[in-house]
Amino acid sequence: MTENATQAAVAAARDLGLTVTDPKVLYDAFSVVVHLKPSPVVARVPMNLPDYLMNVEVAVRRQQRELDVAAWLAARHQQVVVPSHLEPVERDGFTMTFWQYVEESGEVDYLASTVRAAELHAVLADYPEELPWLTPLLAVPSGLASLEAVPGLLEQEDIDRARAEWDVLQSVLTSRAGFEAVFPSATVQTIHGDAPSYNVIPTADGVLWADFEDTTCGPIEWDMAGFGPDLGKVYNEAAAAMDRPLLDERVQRVMDTARVLQVMVCTPLVPQLPSLGDGIRMFVGQWRSMPFAGGLS
Repeated sequence: MTENATQAAVAAARDLGLTVTDPKVLYDAFSVVVHLKPSPVVARVPMNLPDYLMNVEVAVRRQQRELDVAAWLAARHQQVVVPSHLEPVERDGFTMTFWQYVEESGEVDYLASTVRAAELHAVLADYPEELPWLTPLLAVPSGLASLEAVPGLLEQEDIDRARAEWDVLQSVLTSRAGFEAVFPSATVQTIHGDAPSYNVIPTADGVLWADFEDTTCGPIEWDMAGFGPDLGKVYNEAAAAMDRPLLDERVQRVMDTARVLQVMVCTPLVPQLPSLGDGIRMFVGQWRSMPFAGGLS
């Protein structure tokens, strides 16, 4: 599958006028990321995602939102991986976007990146376009409905609890109006959508924000879901220094639960991505001791 995605990216890039003689796969998990050497361009091809997100129409809308937000940030001289001049394309059943190549340099400082997550929220608060509500969770309903027990990973009682929690939380998680009816004072805005403290690329010229595929409208707490209270404190200290809203503990508990549900529906992907199993075990192990439905029930 990786080879097919790489070949599709190379063929599409050549059709678009790029010289590609020595493609190099930089990343291979939920997407295949290919440096189209010697051109200074990277192709990102979504793969190994829940079925809902692999639908072509859904994928194209998701990619366009990412390109729009990244280009908007770049136009404001923010430290972000910049889209290339090439338009996204579909080739051989794969959808793909193209980005300016950046060379990684150094290690990620996750404490510093959490501070930068608060800074990113301050910038994204001014994003002028209206985005759909909490799109990262759109794969959860169908994913939970078809989820099966996997010994050593998910037990049937885990699945039963997850479905029961979704029944309680779905009106809050699937509708901005439903969310704001329960949390009227929460900070809702454009957010990164996928743990921005981890989705960064260190370079010689600084740390760049990356991977805005899940950018969405939602509470700021979604971007900190699953990070735990220590990093939540780091975020709050940074936000307070900028006179920005702090994380709401009640909202955070609900978002932490929602993140686990999102992770759980990725269980069918473990055969393709064995390392994903460890992450699912970690999230589910913590979740089993968490209050039901984030304490909202």
